[in-house]
Amino acid sequence: MKLLKKSLLTVVLFFAAFALFSAAAPATVSYAAETEAEVEAEAEEGGDNATAGKAIAAAISIGIAAGLGALGMGLCVGKSAEGIARQPEAEGKIRTTMILGIVFIETAVLYALVVSILVIFVL
Repeated sequence: MKLLKKSLLTVVLFFAAFALFSAAAPATVSYAAETEAEVEAEAEEGGDNATAGKAIAAAISIGIAAGLGALGMGLCVGKSAEGIARQPEAEGKIRTTMILGIVFIETAVLYALVVSILVIFVL
C-alpha cells in the first residue's frame, strides 16, 4: 500500500511539473501587425515567463528522478546485503546482480538529467 501511495504521488508530481511547464510556455501565435518595438517593450515588461517555468520543471524532474533513484539504490543494496547474509556462498552472483541493477538505475537518473538540461537550453 505504501508503494502505491508513493507511485501515485510521483505521477501527480510529474503531471504538476508538466502542467507548470506547459502553462509557462510562450504563446506561438504571432500577429503581423506587431512591430519589433512592441515585442521588445513587452519582453522588457516581463511578459515572458518561459525561462522560469523551464527551470522549475527541470528542477522538479531531476529532483524526483534523483530521489527515486537513491531510494531504488538503497533498497537494492539492502536486499543484496540480506541475500548475502542468508547465503554467503552466493555472494559473487548477488554482488554482480546488485552492481548491474545499480548501473541501470544510475543510467535512468542520468537520462533524466540530460532531459532536464535539454528542457532548459533547447525548448
